[in-house]
Amino acid sequence: MKTEEPDFTDPRELRKQAEKILQQKKEKALQDEKNEADARKLLHELQVHQVELEMQNEELLNAYEAAEAALKKYTLVFDQAPMGFVTLESDGTIAELNFAAAEMLGDRRFSLMGSNFKLYISDESKTVFSDFFKKAYATQQKEACEILLGDGKRSAHQIYLEGIVIENDNKCMLSLVDLTNFQNKGI
Repeated sequence: MKTEEPDFTDPRELRKQAEKILQQKKEKALQDEKNEADARKLLHELQVHQVELEMQNEELLNAYEAAEAALKKYTLVFDQAPMGFVTLESDGTIAELNFAAAEMLGDRRFSLMGSNFKLYISDESKTVFSDFFKKAYATQQKEACEILLGDGKRSAHQIYLEGIVIENDNKCMLSLVDLTNFQNKGI
């Protein structure tokens, strides 16, 4: 099978072929322009998205810095508070405590973590504390009691406790106020 070659000596055929080639060039140019416009539009969208991401990143950094500042403030307030704060697991194990609570319990803070709070309560107050602790979990409301802290190695301290169950009923947050100094001063 033989393909016919166009006859470029015939002016009509020559014009027809020229128009065909010109049309193909126009279509290719239009396609190139469309591709270039699509590329410019895509580049613009990517640049806008990049600016959005940069703005979000800046906002996240600001939020992180604010969270860090709040954490420092919270830690300072918690650690340096004049009253004791203790967080207990449901079995009475000390999860967290501040320096004032550690001083009331008579040991270093990190030595106390993981030990059972009941070990530091005098024998005559263990029942009072157990009832208070059970009631705090049962009622899910703030409860209060007075106990004696002291394990025989050091003098007992009269302590006012308030507690409330936190963190989806898993932990009990206690505040401890040493009443011994108030009683000694006649307040």
